[in-house]
This record gives sequence, structure tokens and C-alpha cells, in this order.
Amino acid sequence: MIIRIDELSDVPIYQQIRNQIVMGISGGELAAGEQLPTVRALAVEMGINTMTVSKAYQLLKTEGYIMTDRKNGARVRTTIDKQASIPDTNKTELRRIVSEARISGVPKEEIVKLVDEYYK
Repeated sequence: MIIRIDELSDVPIYQQIRNQIVMGISGGELAAGEQLPTVRALAVEMGINTMTVSKAYQLLKTEGYIMTDRKNGARVRTTIDKQASIPDTNKTELRRIVSEARISGVPKEEIVKLVDEYYK
């Protein structure tokens, strides 16, 4: 999986890393138990500070997407807890996206079509 950073984005780099890894897990690009690059290796590859990658990995660990240990590094968890609900922060982000789409004249059917496509 290739992680791409948008340096012009308002989204912090650690959050962009976190988001792309979550999407990689969801989309099957990252398999359960798959080894992630070391903090240092990913930082060097992307040309960013190791603390930025470390913060992303720590967030992913706290959220239950990855597990880490000193011996084996970071790996995608083999089992991820199913909460069956959307966190409030994600609901707020979804509401913003839908609001912008509505203002721009995007039909509801187009949004539903995208959700169906992304959910597969």
C-alpha cells in the first residue's frame, strides 16, 4: 500500500496517514496480521518526522486497528472490534460532506451511490 500525503491539506499529516491505513484495512489492501513499515522507515520514505508517524501509529493502536510491540513492530490486528455505530466525530464529518454536496446541487442519489460503492 502506498501512502500519499497532501502537504497543502488542512488535515494534519498524522491524520492523513491514519486515514489511509484505515481505508487500506477496509479495502483489503492491508490484510489482518500484515506488517506495517517501521516508524523510521515510513518517515524516511515520506520525508517526514518520525514523531508524526509515531503519532499516527499510536492513534491507530488506541482505536484498535493495529497492534504494536518492540519485537515485531506494528501489524494490522487480526480481529478488530465491531462497534456497529458511527462515532460522533465521523457523523459530524459526514454531515459536513452532505451539506456541501446539497449546496452544490449534488443529488441525494449520487451520494447514496458513492456510499454503496465505498462500502463494498
